[in-house]
Amino acid sequence: MGCPANGSRHSMALVAETVAGTTPATPTFTPIRQTGTTLALTKETIQSQELRADRQIADMRHGNKQIGGDISCELSFGGAFDAMLEAVLCGTWEADAPTAGTDELKAGIVRRPFTIERHFGDIGQYLRYKGCEFNTWNLTVSPNAIITSNFGLVGRSMDDPAQTAIAGATYDAESTTSPFDSFSGTIEEGGSAIAIITELSLTLENGLSPLFVVGSDTAECISIARSNLSGSVTAWFESEALYEKFLNETESSLEFTLSDGTNAYAFTLPRIKYNSGQPDVSGEGEVTISMDLMALYDATEESQIVITKGAA
Repeated sequence: MGCPANGSRHSMALVAETVAGTTPATPTFTPIRQTGTTLALTKETIQSQELRADRQIADMRHGNKQIGGDISCELSFGGAFDAMLEAVLCGTWEADAPTAGTDELKAGIVRRPFTIERHFGDIGQYLRYKGCEFNTWNLTVSPNAIITSNFGLVGRSMDDPAQTAIAGATYDAESTTSPFDSFSGTIEEGGSAIAIITELSLTLENGLSPLFVVGSDTAECISIARSNLSGSVTAWFESEALYEKFLNETESSLEFTLSDGTNAYAFTLPRIKYNSGQPDVSGEGEVTISMDLMALYDATEESQIVITKGAA
């Protein structure tokens, strides 16, 4: 009996599909830098309701197959993250916008399906999921920590497990940029630099949902809802300035930059409203205030979020 697969030999890669649910004939995969995943095929179960004198369950059947799960990451510059951010925002990177040497990404309506490949190198197994779209994205910035990110997926189907790579497939070199940390970069709230935030998080939800029809146990298509971007900031409670923005329903903005010293992503939420806020006390020590927020469409930027990438 051999040894089981070990997570230290697990890798992931993606390739864009031209036709949703169809892997390109000679794909060029881009490695995904990840710390773990739950991406898998699951099945619904359909239990017989037959009544028997012995009280036993007569039968059950497998139902619809669903592809879904999360990819956990330490966010870094470039590589697959450019494609993943573009896909979850349903936008397109615009070169040299707004200034030379930077690219800009806004929320949009362009849908991008991918084939996602998982490889267990120590046991020689490949698992491939087709028609995958990025449904959710979570970003967390905490003190004294590497920046973490989580991407949620919804897919259409899965190939049978394989022991070899796809014939003719090639793989881009893995990115080696350093992961972002909370020591580099800046944060601005309402257009002013702010140094009292102790944690920041963003969550984007696209509301993807697989749809099924009679005659097939795989998704016929995937519907999409509105782009819902929310978040939260936790800050030292040292004045009423931030708290009053919640109390008075005052619109504000949030900007922050993540840098590895060479390259950077700059995130701008041009129009936000806080929808909760309270300075909780649980004993002696610093008092913090947690503020939930929602990002709203901004007419000037024509987006609820703008991501800019370029040199730090």
